[in-house]
Amino acid sequence: MNVSLDLPTGPLAEAILSTVRTSETPSVVNHSVRSFLFAEILAAHEGCLDDAAYDRDLLFAATVLHDLGTGDLAQGEARFEVEGADLAADLLRRHQVPEADIDRVWEAIALHTSPGIAERRGLLCYLTREGVGVDFGRNGEIVSPWEQQIHAAYPRLAMVRSLVDAIVERAARSAAAAPRYSIGGELLRERRADGVTSMERAAAASLWGE
Repeated sequence: MNVSLDLPTGPLAEAILSTVRTSETPSVVNHSVRSFLFAEILAAHEGCLDDAAYDRDLLFAATVLHDLGTGDLAQGEARFEVEGADLAADLLRRHQVPEADIDRVWEAIALHTSPGIAERRGLLCYLTREGVGVDFGRNGEIVSPWEQQIHAAYPRLAMVRSLVDAIVERAARSAAAAPRYSIGGELLRERRADGVTSMERAAAASLWGE
């Protein structure tokens, strides 16, 4: 299976990378880029690259921007997934991406923490969630021939701790950002109760570690 580890180029791709690099922690930026690469490998593995619904540029947008709601651009006024999806939509709109494609990216970002839903909302939602999941160690055997090269280029940098810190900090800003049973709400509750979250514990025991 031939897989390119090169990232998309052009004004939109450059704007996407610039946005995350200037608003997110380096570890979350690396996580987001790895999620794209892992999603693309998964797409190749599952024979999706020739699917009419597959769009590499939209996959890059959805995966690399999926945690935009944890960065400095987010105000903590809604769930981080939704706030990030809104910010991503604004960025794509400024680059004249068609509204139908913006909606697909919005949905993929907003649903990336929703198991059992994202997988049923089309290929972009599925690949976005699964690419993120691989970076947490799920189905890691699929990407094993490339993971050392990817991790060397985009090291983990204690990603899970950094990501949880960012989610919790924004979830603490308003009740709307931390509704019960949302990822933000549960991580905030666990961090306040125990000082460590189930996500951090699971990551420490996962294929890649933190």
